[in-house]
Amino acid sequence: MIGTALRGAFMMSRAVAPMMIPARRGLIVNISFWAAQLYEGNAIYGIAKAAADKMAADFAHELRSHNVAAIALYPGLVRTEAVLENAEYFDMSNSESPQFIGHVIAGLWRDPALMLKSGHALIAAALAREYCITDIDGYRPVPLSAADFVRD
Repeated sequence: MIGTALRGAFMMSRAVAPMMIPARRGLIVNISFWAAQLYEGNAIYGIAKAAADKMAADFAHELRSHNVAAIALYPGLVRTEAVLENAEYFDMSNSESPQFIGHVIAGLWRDPALMLKSGHALIAAALAREYCITDIDGYRPVPLSAADFVRD
């Protein structure tokens, strides 16, 4: 989680930011999750997601004067191959296609207020509602909150 996913996000951001700066426009998106703020399965997962949120916040601070935005984006339950193979263990009623987050990122890119969102952790389904984006099947996923993940 840290050595591959987090390091990969950092290295990619480090590689593309120098091209975004002279263009005076850019968007760096770190895929994160509520595990950044809550215990969700194991410590390493939470640490990696918290670091992704912090990386987006700090990149946003450092790149703001260049009009380059950085955000952490929280998807819902994504219908990946692994999730579909184990669908019997999940409530799939509010799941998202893998394409959904791409449509949300495209919406962010078109948002004239993108720089106001820079530095924040944002919920993909909430942005989709703001941008009137539906999933590929026409469904509008319900935005989740931290309360949806709190366990006794």
